[in-house]
Amino acid sequence: MALIEVLVSILIFSFGVLGLIGLEASAVNFSIDAEDRSRAALFASDIASTMWLNGTVAVTSPQLVTWQNNIANPALPTGLPSGTVSVTATAGTTNSADILITWTPQTDKTATTRQLTTRVILP
Repeated sequence: MALIEVLVSILIFSFGVLGLIGLEASAVNFSIDAEDRSRAALFASDIASTMWLNGTVAVTSPQLVTWQNNIANPALPTGLPSGTVSVTATAGTTNSADILITWTPQTDKTATTRQLTTRVILP
């Protein structure tokens, strides 16, 4: 009888350990997603700062190519997996633009694209 009790307690303990392992895996995925979002926000802030320094939301082609190369390079601190950036002037305004950063997380099995949008309005 004592042996059956020990086996049942080991079984219950094993289910608890498996639950903790699953929780750890989802915590790691959430952490990676938060890191990607933080990188995208940092990169959008960098683009907005450049616009503020230039005094215009107009973006030259070399700037856009440089930003695109920086965000698509995961070896850089601002790089995102399959990252792209686009800057679009807001319709009806002269000093406003939307910065759209998209990426596909490598840890997501559904391969849904994530995005971050920032609007820059210059005085």
